[in-house]
Amino acid sequence: MTYSIVVVGTSWGGLNALRELVGQLPAGFRVPTVLVQHRHRQSDHLLSTFLQERTQLSVTEVEDKMPIEPGTLFVAPADYHLLIDRDSFALSTDPPVRYSRPSIDVTFYSAADAYESAAIGVILTGANADGSRGLRRIFDRGGVAIVQDPSTAESATMPSAAIRCVPEARVLAISQIASTLTELTSEKPAERSPRAPFERGSDSAPRRVAPPGGP
Repeated sequence: MTYSIVVVGTSWGGLNALRELVGQLPAGFRVPTVLVQHRHRQSDHLLSTFLQERTQLSVTEVEDKMPIEPGTLFVAPADYHLLIDRDSFALSTDPPVRYSRPSIDVTFYSAADAYESAAIGVILTGANADGSRGLRRIFDRGGVAIVQDPSTAESATMPSAAIRCVPEARVLAISQIASTLTELTSEKPAERSPRAPFERGSDSAPRRVAPPGGP
């Protein structure tokens, strides 16, 4: 099976978890990886800088209509929902979902709908249940669900909620997740068709995507 995208969601304790995860991904890891970390709406770009210092992969904070490129770690910006289409991202200022914007559920739902069985979802440490329904969606569409072992998480609430929602998920220590992703994605992904250069400043309205059930 060829996997085309990895989506990672985390909240409380996520800085340490992401630092360990991205630091263990090999420099040749080519599958685009999207990182959704709950943070304050006025947060700056320090998360991207923090992660870039720990990996040889390219780290970038997503902008609206940015194309999805291989070999890149994409960071969800503060105070926007991050939606994933087949070849690009969209940002939304729709209301928070489960009190969060960015919402992990929103990003995971869009990844599941766009990539179906070619998506891998990963839930790490966190203090709420965001991401559990999105991980269920990824698994139900044929993708892979991975959850950090709650016993290795700074906050066990989020991974525990994900396991309850997706009992079929692979439960791994944080130290095992990068090697598992590398193994799963070792098959070369399909080539993408050429795209026009990314144009910044697009004012196109993003589509609305939110998981059912409200906050």
